[in-house]
Amino acid sequence: MKLKVFETFASIQGESTHAGKICFFIRLSGCNLNCSYCDTLYARNPESGTETSLCNLVGLAKKAGTPIVEITGGEPLLQHQVPILCEKLQEAGLIVMVETNGTQPLDILPQGTIRIMDCKCPSSGESDKMLLSNFDCLKPFDEVKFVISDENDFLYATDKIKRFGILKKTRNILFGPVFGRFPAAKLAKLMIEHKSPGRLQLQVHKYIWDPDARGV
Repeated sequence: MKLKVFETFASIQGESTHAGKICFFIRLSGCNLNCSYCDTLYARNPESGTETSLCNLVGLAKKAGTPIVEITGGEPLLQHQVPILCEKLQEAGLIVMVETNGTQPLDILPQGTIRIMDCKCPSSGESDKMLLSNFDCLKPFDEVKFVISDENDFLYATDKIKRFGILKKTRNILFGPVFGRFPAAKLAKLMIEHKSPGRLQLQVHKYIWDPDARGV
């Protein structure tokens, strides 16, 4: 079994509740969305990257020597072998996270996988593509991320949290300002004013390295 892989690398986790920890990344090729602020356009083409066996990917993850592995993209759940890769990584004793754009069913992933659902807000241009039933299958250790470009995005995210009772399912709610477009201070002010239950998330890797750098 093989997956189309754009790149693999070990780095500092820049997002999620595990931000700041060392993590091994498996970035898969191909995405079904075209978000206005996408910072990984280079991985959007499903024909980009290299076909790599699941066994090889598990070997690379183990060799990296980090306890956490994140499978990302692109949109990783477009490749049907991802749940099997998650199982094999977990069998190797690794913590497995999958970052998904929320358009594909989350319940196909095996028990114990940390699912990071990026719920698209209006400024992305793709908010109507979300599979809203995914909110029903969230687990306490899952994470929901809202990428915020403006106040309208923030209010949209706040409405989704209330409407779908997300806090009853997980407390791991993340608000991340679009780097270079919406100042973190403005988002922080909105969160304070609205007593937001979420966590302000900055893309740590973009402050450590060049914001356009790849493989970090």
